[in-house]
Parts: sequence; C-alpha cells; structure tokens
Amino acid sequence: MKKLTFFLMLSLLLSCDNNDDNQEPEIQNETNKVALLKIDFLTNTFEGGKQFEFAPSSSFTISSTYNPPGDFGDVQLYYSELDEIMFDGTIHWMGLGGMSYPTEIAMPEDFATVGDALPLPSESEFQKVMYVDYAYYPDAIDYESIWNAINNLEIVSSFRESNPNGDIHLFLYTPSVGVGNPEDWDWYIFMKN
Repeated sequence: MKKLTFFLMLSLLLSCDNNDDNQEPEIQNETNKVALLKIDFLTNTFEGGKQFEFAPSSSFTISSTYNPPGDFGDVQLYYSELDEIMFDGTIHWMGLGGMSYPTEIAMPEDFATVGDALPLPSESEFQKVMYVDYAYYPDAIDYESIWNAINNLEIVSSFRESNPNGDIHLFLYTPSVGVGNPEDWDWYIFMKN
C-alpha cells in the first residue's frame, strides 16, 4: 500500500503545472494574418489587396532581398520571423517591371467597409520598408491621403482593433526607375492582426 501511495503522490506531483514566471508566454493557437493593401502612388486610390495566413507568431518585421536594376532587378519582402514571402516584384531601368507575387490580389469591391472611418494613426506608427539603404521615398509623404484610401475597410478596422499598437508598414514599389514614371508606382501597406 505504501508503494501505491508513493506512486500516486509522485504521479500527482509530476502532473502539476509549473508556473514559472520567467517562461515565455505561449503563442495562442490563433490564425496569424497579414493584410497587403495596394494604393495608387499619384491618386491615393485603393486598388485592392490580399490577406495572408501564416503560422502563429507574436511579432512581425519585414526583411528583404534586393537586386538593383542595372537593367533588370527585383525586390522581395518577407515576414522575417517566419521566412515567408509576401511580395516579389521586378524593377526595370528605363522600362517597366511588375509584381509577380502575390500572383493575384482581390479587387477593391471585394473588401467590406465599415460605417465610421478610422482616425489617422500617428506618423510614428507608419514604418517605411527600407529594402535597401537608399530606397526611394518622397521627402514629404502624405500619410493622411494614403490612410484615407483604406480607413473605412473592415479588414483595417479589425486588424487595428486586434493589434492597436502594430506598425503600419509602408512600401513604395517603383517598377520603373531611371527616368521612372510615377504613374506606374504604388504604395503597399502591410498590417498584422
């Protein structure tokens, strides 16, 4: 009987939860989503987007690879913590490249809207994606006009509600450089839920 009691006590002790306050918090088994939203550079018109689903991660940073366009170049953007691609586009010197990933994005009419537009976040919440040290961004970025293009989208409202302190990553894709035509350029916003 003593052996049985000993083994029951030992089993009970081993099955107890160890609450070590220094342990990393477990990531909830929730879906990790990132929105890619495309906005015309000149008109600040919303042109569509895509929602990605990834493995759980508590953080979101963007890394890149960049091949400068001697004639032809390209840029890839990755969800750094997961090493998952989110954007791939070619860049042509004195020509016009194009986005090759994602291969398709949803049209603006496919995005549900909300009644009340979200207020403009502080400028410090916008993070330029610096895919190379000398990545081109205008000296003065009109954050308000960019934000107004997407501030009534349900996906933006939902992501800001679930991740109110998350950065709004802003990427200027310039598929034409050299003489470069700004009519070909687009803003891309990346947001994590």
